[in-house]
Amino acid sequence: MGGSTNGIRFPTTDLPSPFGELGNTLSDSELRETVYEIFVGVCRSSGGKPLTYIPQSEKNERSPSFSSYSSPSSISPSLQRSLTSTAASKVKKALGMRSKKSPAKETSPSRSKKPVTVGELMRVQMGVSEQTDSRIRRGLLRIAAGQLGRRVELMVLPLELLQQFKSSDFPDQQEYEAWQMRNLKVLEAGLLLHPLLPPEKSDSAAQRLRQIIRGASEKLIETGKNNESMQILRSAVMSLACRSFDGSVSDSCHWADGFPLNLRLYQMLLESLFDANEETSIIEEVDEVLELIKKTWVILGVNQMLHNLCFTWVLFHRFVATGQVENDLLFAADNQLAEVAKDAKATKDSVYSKILSSTLTSIMGWAEKRLLAYHDTFYLENIDLMQSIVSLGVSAAKILVEDISHEYRRKRKEEVDVARNRIDTYIRSSIRTAFAQASHFHLIMEKADSSRRSSKNQPNPLPVLAILAKSVGELATKEKDVFSPILKRWHPLAAGVAVATLHACYGNELKQFIRGITELTPDAVLVLRAADKLEQDLVQIAVEDSVDSDDGGKGIIREMPPYEAETAIANLVKGWIKTRVDILKDWVDRNLQQEVWNPRANKDKFAPSAVEVLRIIDETLDAFFQLPIPLHPALLPDLMTGLDRCLLHYISKTKSGCGSRNAFIPTMPALTRCTTGSKFAWKKKEKLQAQKRKSQVGTMNGENTLGIPQLCVRMNTLQHIRGELEVLEKRVVTHLRNAESAKPDDIANGLGKKFELSPPACVEAIQQLSETTAYKVIFHDLSHVLWDGLYVGEPASARIEPMLKELEENLELISDTVHNRVRTRVITDIMRASFDGFLLVLLAGGPSRSFSKQDSQIIEEDFSALKDLYWSNGDGLPDDLIDKCSKTAREVLPLFRTDTESLIERFRRMMLESYGPSAKSRLPLPSTSAQWSPTEPNTLLRILCYRNDDVASKFLKKTYNLPKKL
Repeated sequence: MGGSTNGIRFPTTDLPSPFGELGNTLSDSELRETVYEIFVGVCRSSGGKPLTYIPQSEKNERSPSFSSYSSPSSISPSLQRSLTSTAASKVKKALGMRSKKSPAKETSPSRSKKPVTVGELMRVQMGVSEQTDSRIRRGLLRIAAGQLGRRVELMVLPLELLQQFKSSDFPDQQEYEAWQMRNLKVLEAGLLLHPLLPPEKSDSAAQRLRQIIRGASEKLIETGKNNESMQILRSAVMSLACRSFDGSVSDSCHWADGFPLNLRLYQMLLESLFDANEETSIIEEVDEVLELIKKTWVILGVNQMLHNLCFTWVLFHRFVATGQVENDLLFAADNQLAEVAKDAKATKDSVYSKILSSTLTSIMGWAEKRLLAYHDTFYLENIDLMQSIVSLGVSAAKILVEDISHEYRRKRKEEVDVARNRIDTYIRSSIRTAFAQASHFHLIMEKADSSRRSSKNQPNPLPVLAILAKSVGELATKEKDVFSPILKRWHPLAAGVAVATLHACYGNELKQFIRGITELTPDAVLVLRAADKLEQDLVQIAVEDSVDSDDGGKGIIREMPPYEAETAIANLVKGWIKTRVDILKDWVDRNLQQEVWNPRANKDKFAPSAVEVLRIIDETLDAFFQLPIPLHPALLPDLMTGLDRCLLHYISKTKSGCGSRNAFIPTMPALTRCTTGSKFAWKKKEKLQAQKRKSQVGTMNGENTLGIPQLCVRMNTLQHIRGELEVLEKRVVTHLRNAESAKPDDIANGLGKKFELSPPACVEAIQQLSETTAYKVIFHDLSHVLWDGLYVGEPASARIEPMLKELEENLELISDTVHNRVRTRVITDIMRASFDGFLLVLLAGGPSRSFSKQDSQIIEEDFSALKDLYWSNGDGLPDDLIDKCSKTAREVLPLFRTDTESLIERFRRMMLESYGPSAKSRLPLPSTSAQWSPTEPNTLLRILCYRNDDVASKFLKKTYNLPKKL
């Protein structure tokens, strides 16, 4: 992170930035140019008058100044102050630093001939070219001209500069592209990656800004004018920048005051305090420059506490970065840290605490003892120094033990390896220290994040142990690549000892974590998954390191008992599945009790509860595959079985209580000789006796959950579920393909990723409900025109037309309500039921019906009309289906036009065939079968019972002594 203000970078890999990474590709030079623009902007806006830009040619004729503005009152007086007026620095005195003049300053190009202002010094210190400086000032003048009197903190500076410049303002297209992309990356960092107030995921302005930035990487935005692209950009940027914590529109613009962007920018400003020509010296004009730098606080969101902390880090960092040769810098950092200590006591701000923790951890880590914490002391660039220090330390230890210790002489035969023991101690101590630092750091960060999230409703980050696992893995890799090759000179299993120690350190944390887990959470899975990967990596390093050892590394491997994280994951996932399935089952029970099966509930006429239950199943599957586990294929069957059983429960509940076809078929009356004068109390099943005519009408109007429309909605719902299950199964296959641990066999094998029970249950339930609907319509809803009306008394005056009229109305209602994939089945079942009802009227219609041979023509005409209703001039059911369903009736109806004597003769013959010679002397009463047929004795007997003539009446009286009344 380090570097001089003039672009020279220092190797400081042992001192990572405590402020964190920005997450995009903004370089130090880009950050420096951005904060220089802020610096110029705030200094410019401290005056009240607009600025006038002086061209480069005229500048040479005037006294060079930082801003070359024509209105002295428009800038801060500090900017105009000549270097010759700089007094002894109060800042240096407070830091305990010596003031000294550098000869290099007098020969600096920026200080030749005429005296320069503090502002011009700042330009040189920050490495900004005159050309860039001129462009910045020109842009600020244009902004000032367009927004007279508007303070810089009330605008988003990168946005305003984009508005002012087009490609022709740059010497070449490449520089223009870099300039535009820098400004867009600054907006991205300040408003999307590190905003003061993070936007919601659904924030349209944030989404729009991301799209604009992505698009600009392929095709640049046309800047420098108020076109549509710039208007869209302005709208998105201002919407994000002007938000406040209470939801109101803020007066100020927040675009560079989010952590860590603000501190990275502010760090660049503070680094400009170091002399560009003498990297360990702070400039003599530090007081004036710092006074101007503090003007940026209003934009960067910096206060005195953050300034003190950042300045401490910059001083300490420069000391380390320049080879620890200038003790003045370390002394100054220590003095400044005293101010930080006062600040830390006075505040409980969580964000400040996080930055403070990060900064002090970096400083403390560097300051640890060299070998007992060598991870904080040595790095790739100074690794040679490590070898020298290890050699020195081991040599001293050997002298102490071998030449002085009497205890050693007594144990000499055991060949105590002092060097190996010391290196073992160094490795274990340094590893534990590094692990403890990482663990402590992540825990503090997690607590600070947790506190901040609870007050701002921010999403949870990665769990601390998952982050720690990644850190431990990185630590092991670094150990193997950087330190172990050196330490191996004294300890042949250096890398093995290191990873075994890391394995134990992380294992202790993991054991406590596993003890506290009672259910699967995303955090638990992430931690266990990270632990499993870490263990594999650590064991691999240990195995590779011990190839040439005497025991093949068995001793080291014994130090690494397995975490068994995968087993823990599997058990947790099974618990997670059970919990989700139990919740879904309870939801089904609760919601189906309230479901009214209203066809008007949605345009597709199926139950809202089905939509919801499918959504929950879909979300559960998504959540399962989003679990960061390696066991998706293995555990998927458990989840699918559980979800399948929940759906089966829903399907069962959907059809339950609706009855069956048999519930609506009337009880077959006892045989009697019929006469139209008889009064026969028609008995139906007990369940139907309670349903009065009024309720039948209400059912047609959909006033209860068992009406015809509601039954149709139930069928629609089941059909919808059946179709959606196919979609869900395809999505499961897609999920499996994307699962990292899935093998081709897992995807090819159908087991475990299909709903086995629900689809056939849907088919069966639809069939049951369809038959129930059909027989309810015919035998219940139309009973007044079928049982009470058709052929009662004189057949010629009680024909089928009233029934056809009401039946057609029912068919239209059902056709409009039921799903088109189910419609044919339901209409077909109604047709079957109506044919059954028609035959029941003819063959078991009770004493109020009787037929003469001549009535057969009426009967056949009515049956033909009934069939035509379903054919519907070719728009209804197909001919072959109608023929198939009407086969029984078409075979039975000719018996009604057969003369009585022939019927009696045929009946006798069939009885002999059925019962043998014993039927000759006395005909037994044939049993009532479930099927009518012209070859079945009971069918013939019933036609004779309803035959209105003396021959039939005498035969029945003589043969069976059947009464005319029951």
